Amino acid sequence: MKKKDIVKDNRYFNKVIKEGIKINSKNFIIYCLRSTFEKPKFGIAVGKKVGNAVIRNKVKRKIRNIIDYNMKSFPTYNDYIIVAKRFCKDEKYDKLLNEMKNVLKKR
Repeated sequence: MKKKDIVKDNRYFNKVIKEGIKINSKNFIIYCLRSTFEKPKFGIAVGKKVGNAVIRNKVKRKIRNIIDYNMKSFPTYNDYIIVAKRFCKDEKYDKLLNEMKNVLKKR
């Protein structure tokens, strides 16, 4: 994921969460909001309940990797905030990938 594809501004991050559509699954909560950009932007949030810093960074790397290899399946003109749930740390990469694809198909 390139730096220009990341939501870093805290105000915009909160705006996507407040005004966006919420999609709930076993391991993720995904908020998506319509935007004017031609490419989707992503924000990843992993709370302290998931684990220590090593585990949280591992979960973030998995999510970034899923986003990188499935960028075309995300609808354009949307911004996404992906919040990892506590159970995410125990799941294998393949299960997380399939779950993310299934959630995006519902959208």
